[in-house]
Amino acid sequence: MGTQLFVGGHIYSPVSPDATAMAVTDGVISWIGSDRVGRALHPDAEIDDLAGAFVAPAFVDSHVHLTSTGLSLAGLDLSEATSRAECLELLRTHATDTPGGDLIWGLGWDDSQWTDHASPTTDEVDAIVGDRPVYLARIDEHSAVASSALRLIAAGVDEAHGYDPQQPLTAEAHHLVRGAARELLTPTQRRRAQLRALDEAVAHGVVMVHENGGPDISGLNDFAAIAELDHPVGVRRLWGQAVATADDARALMHATGADGLAGDLFIDGAIGSHTAWLCHAYSDDPDNHGVDYLDHDTVLAHLRACTEAGVQAGFHLIGDGATACVVSAFTTLIDEMGSAAVARCGHRIEHAEMVDAAAAEVLARAGVTASMQPIFDALWGGPGDLYEQRLGLPRGTTLNDFAALARAGVTLAFSSDAPVTAIHPWEQIRAAVHHHNPRNAVSPRAAFAACTRGGWRAAGETDRDRGTLVPGAPADYAVWEVGEMVTAGSSDSVARWSTDPRSRVPALPDVTPGVDLPVCLRTVRAGEVIYRRPV
Repeated sequence: MGTQLFVGGHIYSPVSPDATAMAVTDGVISWIGSDRVGRALHPDAEIDDLAGAFVAPAFVDSHVHLTSTGLSLAGLDLSEATSRAECLELLRTHATDTPGGDLIWGLGWDDSQWTDHASPTTDEVDAIVGDRPVYLARIDEHSAVASSALRLIAAGVDEAHGYDPQQPLTAEAHHLVRGAARELLTPTQRRRAQLRALDEAVAHGVVMVHENGGPDISGLNDFAAIAELDHPVGVRRLWGQAVATADDARALMHATGADGLAGDLFIDGAIGSHTAWLCHAYSDDPDNHGVDYLDHDTVLAHLRACTEAGVQAGFHLIGDGATACVVSAFTTLIDEMGSAAVARCGHRIEHAEMVDAAAAEVLARAGVTASMQPIFDALWGGPGDLYEQRLGLPRGTTLNDFAALARAGVTLAFSSDAPVTAIHPWEQIRAAVHHHNPRNAVSPRAAFAACTRGGWRAAGETDRDRGTLVPGAPADYAVWEVGEMVTAGSSDSVARWSTDPRSRVPALPDVTPGVDLPVCLRTVRAGEVIYRRPV
């Protein structure tokens, strides 16, 4: 490869906050500093003039579902529907434009933002599609509207928990109908969807994603197919299935080829679908505390087995009931094995929307990484939005407390949960910095770290240089077209300190709401350009 010298840019590096130049040799960052010194030190290097562009560590998205993301990118997107009638009209148009008889897989409807808060019924869908299989997932993918034709091939769905003949299916009934829909996809459709999702990721400066698979979310065939993909974006595959012993953990790792037994191992569901496990009932459904898919003993056994086997474990948890369950299990495990043994495995939790200070302290002692989605707050954390509808006040204002977790010492990894939200890390950074509850927000620098270094930590990568631009680190970076560069913090006090030149804090692009976010010009992995913006 030789040496490339990049000059005339803004290099985001902790070792040289004012850097304008960077040298890369054989896929590794070899030097960072000023243009003049760089040219003197590397007289034979290939020169690349950045023309004022911003160079920063490439992003890692720590929670995605590649197949459903790819299907949503090229299929029926219901996220723009503003009412049940509009949702049904989008279905009607899509059904007319696609071959008769084929599965229709739609995603993204959100009844919490509709004035009538009423989801489509089975009869309304059947009136449009007839005997065609249709799966329309709610935006959180924990409930779905299903046509009668699809329900018929989902064996046992009418006897499963969460079944309703007309309303969206939740809990186990939803898992069954999702599995039936998944089986109707051909291997070619599945592969195209997965590659489409990875193409979307690399176009937004992402060099690695974490596929969060499991029996109820994607299925083993889908999970195995991802391992066969030929794409420059790396994929860490996590399989969400509980085990009881260390031998079981090793056997399951071997059978699935997984990188960890973590990801979407559901302890509960989602707030929007009324399946997140709550300590106190939903404000808009007073007899409902959500769903607990796993009990304390099962969670503890899984953590113990994985820790003994040296395997990364993890869980999907959203409600405070689910949080209490996993925190109790970690407390017991730490008492049994010690914090060091538990932390060595780099266990993780997904979403962690309702974690209080006491729970955060336990998670920090266990060395847990929290893979979280800041755009959830942007979508649902405002006055009158989903969290307030489901949980009431003040409970609905306390979710996604990034600041409290960070203060406790929990490593944060920010992600999209695509297709729930788009693979757009700068949007995640903006949402984390401008949280609806300012006390829960983090600084741009912390949010950026959660989208870069945090993603590598969540992957079990302990090299402290990974996810940064420093000499000796892999040359995983992206080049961005940016507007104003700023050094603002998450609060007035932090902003005053950060903007003082003596603080030596490297600047980041402005992520203030309404400001244009950076545009990716190039994505580079190990020194190789894997994406270049079309001219």
